[in-house]
Amino acid sequence: MPTIEQIRAARALIGWSQGELAQQAGLSQTGIARIENGTNQPNSSTIEKITSAFDRADVEFIGETGVKKKTGEVRVYRGSEGFSFFLDDVYNTAVKFGTPEKPAQIYLSNVVHSNWVKWMGPQKWDNHVKRMTAARDLMDVRIIVREKDMFFPASAYSKYKWMPEEIFSDKSFYSYHDTLAFLNFRPDDVEIMIMRHKEFAQGYRNLFLIAWEKVAMTPTDMKN
Repeated sequence: MPTIEQIRAARALIGWSQGELAQQAGLSQTGIARIENGTNQPNSSTIEKITSAFDRADVEFIGETGVKKKTGEVRVYRGSEGFSFFLDDVYNTAVKFGTPEKPAQIYLSNVVHSNWVKWMGPQKWDNHVKRMTAARDLMDVRIIVREKDMFFPASAYSKYKWMPEEIFSDKSFYSYHDTLAFLNFRPDDVEIMIMRHKEFAQGYRNLFLIAWEKVAMTPTDMKN
């Protein structure tokens, strides 16, 4: 069971406000505030929700005083809830680390956007596009889709290029800040594998930029 000090430290480690922790844990901000100021003794169910929220954000508690960020470990999420958490992580990471002078690099390849809309749902996807668009000055988003694919729902905040059909795969890769993710869409499920590893994430971005400059093509309706 984490202590009050560990909960505060864990929030500070990943830059969450009390409201953000409440949202991720499915609790109220008032409840989190009362726990942290010692006026409310949480029950086991509440503690489980808090620790699960931090676990999804790759934070672990050490003993009775410590917290640390997990690194190099692959975490797996599934379904609509897992996909929603993943895109929350992309957005939160971008606004935390990106600046107008040095935008967060968010690179996606092998993207079929209908999968994104399907697993987020139209309303959640629309909300995601709006928040990303509002923060577009903090991020450099580049997306590679299949040649002749004319569906560009993130064009308000992203650059698009086509990958030749003969080498396109629907197994999607996603790199943002120190994170590398692999997305496997199936008819009845989606699996998201997330790895926090700065060197691997940067290595993938280097390969992405080679493909972006040397192989990918500018879509026909974006050339003018």
